[in-house]
Amino acid sequence: MREQFKQFLLFVTVAACLAVGARASERDPQQALAISHAALGNALPSVKLVDSDGRAFAIDTLRGKPLVVSLVYSSCHHVCPVITRSVAHAVNIGRDALGDDAFNVITVGFDWEFDTPDQMRMFAATQGVRQSGWHFLSGDEATITALTEALGFQFYRSAKGFDHLSQTTVVDRDGRIYRHVYGPSFDAPALVEPLKELVFDTPKEAGALAHWVDTFRLFCTVFDPRLGRYKFDYSILMAVFTGVLCLGAVGVFIAREWRRSHS
Repeated sequence: MREQFKQFLLFVTVAACLAVGARASERDPQQALAISHAALGNALPSVKLVDSDGRAFAIDTLRGKPLVVSLVYSSCHHVCPVITRSVAHAVNIGRDALGDDAFNVITVGFDWEFDTPDQMRMFAATQGVRQSGWHFLSGDEATITALTEALGFQFYRSAKGFDHLSQTTVVDRDGRIYRHVYGPSFDAPALVEPLKELVFDTPKEAGALAHWVDTFRLFCTVFDPRLGRYKFDYSILMAVFTGVLCLGAVGVFIAREWRRSHS
């Protein structure tokens, strides 16, 4: 029942995001959601964008760390600012838990005719975004089309500007789409949890010790809603340690009994 309710809320969110301004076939919520879900596992194209200072920005330079991708149009005065503030809130909590350099963030203006570097810089300033490792980017029509198609992100012109899917995407360190978060406003763990999974997914070549340490960090770093942040829950570690001791004690007992019965 809970899963059905979550799916219903997701359906309503997608429907609200595509409610006006497109043909019925284009704004069908189920179709929009299917296109978005089908993008999971896609590789981001090796596109070259422009940052808010007018410099060329190759998206491939962000490989090696998880990446958060948010798409907005800078002349939006309703949904896009809410999305950006939601992302900013989650990013602050995520970096507090995972490290300031654990992941990167990009906000891309999909209105290629209006979202110039100056406009994206003004949009970032208006939303109060000043975090390092967060880039506000622009691109031409071909670049934006390639990027949005890979992300499964749909947007259509309407009387108010654009109707679009409220979608924030998490990309893994190899540039593949790992998770989508839907809705203009969302709880921080919705974005931080997939980032946590990727940050603590230590490559095998890092060694067994690093792998086990990060595995414990993955399971023991939990969100505390009372504090509004993540903390390391030592009780989980102690429970694991106690369980291992108990299994060891049982193993010793069985071994002694086996030796006694065969002596």
